[in-house]
Amino acid sequence: MAKKSWADLSPAQRSGAMIAGALELALTAVTLRDLARQPASQVRGPKVLWVVSCTLQPFGPLAYWTYGRLSD
Repeated sequence: MAKKSWADLSPAQRSGAMIAGALELALTAVTLRDLARQPASQVRGPKVLWVVSCTLQPFGPLAYWTYGRLSD
């Protein structure tokens, strides 16, 4: 299966890709903001490791919200 270029995508596929990208960007921004505001005692593991994990889209931010952030 050949890789499609942006020009090969239908308008609906382009819109879907743009929406998915915007959601990933928003999730990452919210995650990094929360991580910066949380005291280290409320984060499971080193905070710097969670910041680096946020580059693994979308798994890093989702992992933080699932495993990294301790409940209030």
